[in-house]
Amino acid sequence: MRKIRVAQIGINQYSHAAQIFKTLTMHKDVFDIVGYALVEDEREVCAGKLGVFEGYKELLLEEILADKTIEAVIVETDEIHLNKYAIMALRAGKHVHMEKPGSQSLSSFNELISEAKSSDKVFHIGYMYRYNPIVLELENRIKSGEFGKIHAIEAQMNCNQTTEARQWLSTFKGGMMFYLGCHLVDLILRILGEPERIISMNKSTGAAGISSEDFGMALLEYEDGVSFVKCDGCEVGGYMRRQLVVVGSEGTVEIKPFEIMDDPKKLTVLTKGVVYKDKSWFDEGASISTEAFNRYGDMMLAFAAMVRGERENPNTPDYEAMLFKTVMKCCGVEN
Repeated sequence: MRKIRVAQIGINQYSHAAQIFKTLTMHKDVFDIVGYALVEDEREVCAGKLGVFEGYKELLLEEILADKTIEAVIVETDEIHLNKYAIMALRAGKHVHMEKPGSQSLSSFNELISEAKSSDKVFHIGYMYRYNPIVLELENRIKSGEFGKIHAIEAQMNCNQTTEARQWLSTFKGGMMFYLGCHLVDLILRILGEPERIISMNKSTGAAGISSEDFGMALLEYEDGVSFVKCDGCEVGGYMRRQLVVVGSEGTVEIKPFEIMDDPKKLTVLTKGVVYKDKSWFDEGASISTEAFNRYGDMMLAFAAMVRGERENPNTPDYEAMLFKTVMKCCGVEN
């Protein structure tokens, strides 16, 4: 199998940059890591995370973009800079994996999508549940018609964040909805498509005097029902209530939680779900679960397969554009 020469641009405070780079190092038979570049103010702001790069060469951004032997670039800057560096990488002829969801500028994201569509390179975004095996199984079973017509989805992704992290959320309109809610919007759109109307209901809990929108909620209206996204940054025990409920005419599926951390060193997670198909109140459903898997490993190995031409990216630039526009509306951004 041909190795992919790759470099990473950037690291971020509160997303998955360190985990992604660590995952690359765990698959040395797949990735030939050339090095990394720090951009913006990352050397100071993310000083505590730079140890993940130990043993690898620090490069200038210009070196990465100019090196024609580097096939792929991982763009992991803070969200506000993602579009800019992803556009640079695509214009330099690189395959791009980018942290989700992009900056909040719709015009900038549209420019990025235009570059992706005109390029023959892979454009891949790191939404967290796209490679979750039980979510993939659920999507396949929905497509097969097993659960009939789907009319409602309830999606939650909660946590109990630090005061510092909740303060950082003020960087974005919509706060938690932008930061974590985007993963849930992706799930709903993959199943139901684009909604007819969106009602954004983001709030600040005011906890510890923080005024950011650390409570996110949005209603997505469809012809036959209403689905919702909820993400609370101040929910004690919220991680275990990360939940997806899909309601169809022939059955209801509940996944809760999406993931259970099994071994943080290996980044392995377990997922469980319950399917309710009997109309009886007394039917507790059939439990289903997955083997341990690596959230980031499955994601990056899929990206590698796309770069090698062995796998097609199911999420087209047009889909990413529709998703981003929907996320922005859920955040209360109309630009």
